[in-house]
Formats: sequence, structure tokens, C-alpha cells
Amino acid sequence: MNIQEEALVWASPIQWRRSSLCGNNACVEVAISNKKAFVRSSKETYGAYLVFDAAEWNAFLAGAQNHEFDID
Repeated sequence: MNIQEEALVWASPIQWRRSSLCGNNACVEVAISNKKAFVRSSKETYGAYLVFDAAEWNAFLAGAQNHEFDID
């Protein structure tokens, strides 16, 4: 990640979202901006975060929709 992308994460314009199913505030939050997906912990909003490009994020979403990550 370059300095501009890092500044974007902490800037107010991006909207962090979490699932409506998050009941105990121990979830992940996602922000989509500049064709990247940013992921962070809802417990540590000023902590570390992950960055995925569009192809990586779309592959993750497809895997989730196909139940590839289900816990049996």
C-alpha cells in the first residue's frame, strides 16, 4: 500500500460498514474505495487493516457465496 492509499483509509470520506448480523461488536468492517476493499476489526478501528484489490475481493466474495469457508 502506498502513502496515498493509507491516507485514504484514515480520511473521513470512506464509509466503513459491518454486517447487520453483527450483534456483539466483534466483527469485521469493510470499506470499498478506489477499486480496493479495506478490512479491519470493529474492535480496533485505528489498528491494522487489510487491503484487497478488486480481483482478490471478488474471488473472496465468490468463495463465501459458494460456502467454501463454512465451518461444519
